[in-house]
Amino acid sequence: MCTYEQWAERAEQAARAAGVILRRMQPTITAREKAPKDLVSEADWESQRAIRQLLAAHYPDYGFLGEESPGGKQQKLPPGYVWIVDPLDGTSNYVHGVPSYAVSIALWCDHQPLVGVVLDPVLDECFVAIRGHGARLNGRPIAPSRCRALRDALVAASLGPQVPRGSVEVARLVEAIHEAQGVRRTGSAALNLCYVACGRFDGYWATSVSLWDVAAGLLLVEEAGGCVTNLHGGAFRYWQPEVLVSASQELHTQLLEMLRRAEGTLSPSGPAVS
Repeated sequence: MCTYEQWAERAEQAARAAGVILRRMQPTITAREKAPKDLVSEADWESQRAIRQLLAAHYPDYGFLGEESPGGKQQKLPPGYVWIVDPLDGTSNYVHGVPSYAVSIALWCDHQPLVGVVLDPVLDECFVAIRGHGARLNGRPIAPSRCRALRDALVAASLGPQVPRGSVEVARLVEAIHEAQGVRRTGSAALNLCYVACGRFDGYWATSVSLWDVAAGLLLVEEAGGCVTNLHGGAFRYWQPEVLVSASQELHTQLLEMLRRAEGTLSPSGPAVS
């Protein structure tokens, strides 16, 4: 039986191998669209191939769920041990030369995260979480900021690739701009979660992400000591990964209230026509 530390070590090795591929390919990358405003690069495929080969060499019987796997978002989480991989989180940043993207690898078993690894290949920052053993950045323990007031908070948000005018997603963003100290959209859900875990961001919410975007980062936030729920304050549901995370319970409560206020600002007739 493998130890958690061995799983984490193998996941980090795979993430670093993928990071080398991503950095090498970036100057010559070409991209195409999966859907409008949703890019996919050749590097996604090469990164995932390397990760899968390395992990399968050690754990041939484990399941594998990756963003670039056949079937895409229609895949369900298989039972037992399964690696959940985003080979390039922040593809749009990557193809435009913006240095904010990551490799995310998590090991789950029967719907519970055991290990999470997120690597930023540009900054050479590797975030690692092991269930019950805390979270670290390049080997050093990390913790959230403990910010308790929304007015003092720097928060981040992830919105879908196509957000209509007058939608609840836009209303939430506008409300946050008015209420928080600052708001960011970085383009990488995995890094947003890591930044809450280590205190760079105080809170983060996402309305349109997939499990591979957050499978590692959510464990990092939990093990660092942050708060994790869905957008309505209930337990996170992996099959509908809308998430809200924060540095403290006090801030979490205020973020939930802010999201509810935003919903109340919408016209009864629905979103405006764009």
